[in-house]
Amino acid sequence: MNQTVAICINLIGMLALVCILWHMQRKHYSFATRVLTALGFGIIFGFILQSVYGANSAIIKESNSWFNVIGSGYVRLLKMIVIPLILVSITSAITNLQDTKVLGKTGALIIGVLIATTAVAAAVGAGYSLAFGLDAGSIQVGEAEMGAQANVAKRMSAFTAKPIPQQLIEIIPDNPFYAFTGQGSSATLGTVFFASFLGIAVLGIKKKKPESAELFCKIITAAHDVVMRMVALVLRLTPYGVMALMTGFISRSNFGAMMNLVEFIIVSYLSLITMFIIHLLILAFTGFNPLTYVKKAVPVLTFAFTSRTSAGTMPLTIRTLQEKMGVSEASANLSASFGTCIGQNGCAGVYPAMLAVMAAPAVGINPLELGFLVKLIIVVAIGSFGIAGVGGGATFAALVVLSTMGLPIGLAGLLIAIEPLIDMGRTALNVSDSMVAGLVTSKATGEANMEVYNQVLAEEEAV
Repeated sequence: MNQTVAICINLIGMLALVCILWHMQRKHYSFATRVLTALGFGIIFGFILQSVYGANSAIIKESNSWFNVIGSGYVRLLKMIVIPLILVSITSAITNLQDTKVLGKTGALIIGVLIATTAVAAAVGAGYSLAFGLDAGSIQVGEAEMGAQANVAKRMSAFTAKPIPQQLIEIIPDNPFYAFTGQGSSATLGTVFFASFLGIAVLGIKKKKPESAELFCKIITAAHDVVMRMVALVLRLTPYGVMALMTGFISRSNFGAMMNLVEFIIVSYLSLITMFIIHLLILAFTGFNPLTYVKKAVPVLTFAFTSRTSAGTMPLTIRTLQEKMGVSEASANLSASFGTCIGQNGCAGVYPAMLAVMAAPAVGINPLELGFLVKLIIVVAIGSFGIAGVGGGATFAALVVLSTMGLPIGLAGLLIAIEPLIDMGRTALNVSDSMVAGLVTSKATGEANMEVYNQVLAEEEAV
C-alpha cells in the first residue's frame, strides 16, 4: 500500500473516533464515561495500527506525528494555563482568608502528608522487590540497555542533587516574572511562593488602605474567573487528548522487549496498586468514602496515566478537588502544586526503593537487613524533597537514592524498554497522592465540604 494512502486512512480512522467522542459529548454522556471510552479507543486503535504496519514503520511514525497535534497539543494547552492558574487561584484564596495562620498550617500539613506517604511507598516497593526476589542480575542486557546504562552514568556525572537548604532557598524566586514563564527547576514552587506573598500583602493593607485592597481583589477575582473559564474550555478536550496519547503509545511500543522484563512490570504495578489501596485506606480513616473518591478521580487519574505528566494534569486535579470533592481553594491549589515536585509516591517512592533492593546484592549488601531497609526508607523520603523541580523525576530520584546508598546507578538504564509503561502507573499514583494530601489537609483544617464530596455525579457534567 502506498505510504501516503495508508497515512490518510489512519487519519480518517482517528477522525472517525473523534466524531464518536464528539457525538457522546453532544448526547451528554458523563465526563468519566467519555474519558474511559477514549482510553479504550486509543488502546484498540493503537493495537490495530501496530498489527498492520509494525511498531517501527515509517507509516506509524508519520501517523503519530499527526495524532500528536491532538495529544501533545492538548498537553501543551494544559501546561500553558498551569502558571496563570496557580498565580490567580492561590492569590485569590489567600485574599479571602480571615486568618493567615491557616495558610501556614495548610502548607505544612500538605508537605507532611506527601513526604510521609512517600516513605510508606518506599516500604511497599522494597517489600515487593524482596517478596518476589527481584535481582538486577536477572535483567537481560541488550544493545539498547547498554547504551542507556552508559547514558545514565553520564547524566549522573553532570547531575548533582541539591541539598534541601538550597532547595528551600530556590523556592523564593529572585525574578518572579522568570518563574511565571515556567522556566527553571523551581518555577512552580516559585510561583506558589510569590502568589502567597502577594496575597498576604493584600491582607496586610485591608485595614490601612481598604480601597486599594478592594480594587486589587476585584481584579484578581475577574482574572480568576477568566482563567477558570480557560481551564474549562481546555478540559473539554480531555477525551480527545487521552485517545490520541494512548494510540501513539500503544502503536509504537516494543512489546517484545517488554516481555523480557515482564516480572518487573508486574511487581511494579502490584506495588503501585497496593499504594493506591493505602491511599483509599487513608481516606477511609479520615472520614471520606473511598468509592466516591475513585468515581470522581477516574478522569484525572486516566489522563495522568496516558499523558505521564503530573504538571500537565494539575488543572484537572485542582478543578476536581474543588468542584467535585469539596476541597478548599487553598488546599486544592497547594496540594496540586506541591505534588508535582515533592513526595511523588510513584516516581520518588516506589520506583527508587525497588531499584535499590535489586541493586544491593551486586555490591554484597543483604537487602533483608533491617538497617539497610530503614536507611533506604529515610533516604527515599528525604530525597523525594531534595530533587524538587528536576525534570525526569523518576530517573533522578533513582540516581539520588542509589548513589546515596552506595549502589550502582546503571540499573536505572537497564529498564529503558519498559520505562514508558511503568511511568504511566507511577504518574497516576503521584497525582492520586496530591489529591489525597488535599483531601486530608482540608479535613484536618475543618474546610472540607463533605456535602460536595458525597454528592452523586450528574450524568451531564459541566465539561
